[in-house]
Amino acid sequence: MQTRLDFLTNPVSAQAVKHLTAAGKALAGSTLPAAARELAMLRASQINGCGFCVDIHTKEALHAGESAVRLSLVAAWREATVFTDAERAALELAEQGTRIADAAGGVTDEAWADAAKHYDEDQLAALVSGISIINAFNRLNVFTQRPAGDYKGRPARLAGQLAVRATGRVT
Repeated sequence: MQTRLDFLTNPVSAQAVKHLTAAGKALAGSTLPAAARELAMLRASQINGCGFCVDIHTKEALHAGESAVRLSLVAAWREATVFTDAERAALELAEQGTRIADAAGGVTDEAWADAAKHYDEDQLAALVSGISIINAFNRLNVFTQRPAGDYKGRPARLAGQLAVRATGRVT
């Protein structure tokens, strides 16, 4: 598979990605548990068929200490016994928020209330914002057919950020 458009090097889309990335970084200080965040982003990416983001969030979660068993069960989380009630609420919110077009009323009051039992307002804000941002990234990758499998993790990302700082060009 070859990428249709490299949205990281195109000046117009690179600017949009810069702002999406900044929005994601704004959530870094949240008290939302990292496991809930990564699981929700992974589930949204699975639903959207974004192999690139599935690759990233699987590797990032493994790097952060998540187990391969839990990651392999995200797609079947309802039947799996390895997730906490709070993580289940985050996964449900991720699914409903990602599948808005499939449900006449969007995210149900029940799903919201369940998430609100486990997360405070700031954590909910981070969760909803993170799900929204990953959906935007998923769409960019699916539109452009960005291939999956080459993501190297945090060290590679840091090297890329340093290259951007040195050259002023997104690569």
